[in-house]
Amino acid sequence: MDIELLSATKSFGGWLKRYKHRSRVLNCDMIFAIYLPPAAEEKKVPLLWWLSGLTCTDENFMQKAGAQRMAAELGIAIACPDTSPRGSDLPGEHDSYDFGSGAGFYVNATRSPWSQHYRMYDYVTNELPALVNRHFPLNGRESISGHSMGGHGALICALKNPGRYRSVSAFAPITHPSQCPWGEKAFSGYLGEDREAWKAWDSCELIRQHGSELPLLVDQGEADNFYTDGQLLPEDLQAACQEAGVKLELRMQPGYDHSYFFIASFIDDHLKYHAEKLK
Repeated sequence: MDIELLSATKSFGGWLKRYKHRSRVLNCDMIFAIYLPPAAEEKKVPLLWWLSGLTCTDENFMQKAGAQRMAAELGIAIACPDTSPRGSDLPGEHDSYDFGSGAGFYVNATRSPWSQHYRMYDYVTNELPALVNRHFPLNGRESISGHSMGGHGALICALKNPGRYRSVSAFAPITHPSQCPWGEKAFSGYLGEDREAWKAWDSCELIRQHGSELPLLVDQGEADNFYTDGQLLPEDLQAACQEAGVKLELRMQPGYDHSYFFIASFIDDHLKYHAEKLK
């Protein structure tokens, strides 16, 4: 077996399981989580990918979002990868929360030494999907969502792979990373100083260049300190979508911050949205 079961917990009639495997793409051992609804015991089910944000692991969403009840009702599996390679111990990898460990930004690094391990885009779009489809009762229909850095990841995965996902949504995504401090730091480290190369990993730039066949659903808390600090830039995403004629439902939520309390408040809306597209 190429995956090792670490834990299995029953939840709303389904099973939340965590697995360890060796990633050839990332050149390290990785852990991922998957929630299998009760329906998965009788038939193959659709899958929602969830990409988490800075500092998170596979566990944050599964423990804090409260998604299992609705996923069980809708018959949707949810897979949560980790947010970066683990155990490579590169120089400076653990020095800050927004670069290196826990902060892979879902790009394929081209700058040494990060390019030896930090290829999270290939991991979440190719290697891990092949693994989960080999081991679990999935029907091949996939959607993708995420939060913050993971919202950025969900958007670029959908935009760079037309026809791959049935739907895409995001909570407080980093929409224009080439123009915000988090993205500038990460892209400089992983990709080098050529800002033209950054555009291939920037949702706003991808939309301007190629548009999107999929509509976008985005929730953003108005009391989110990272929104007010200029890290997330939903107004840039809105402008890019208007310019390219892409349908965007941007829901500004008064009083909500960047936390999992925000995600838990609206996760059912997103699950129902994806379930409709996954039918």
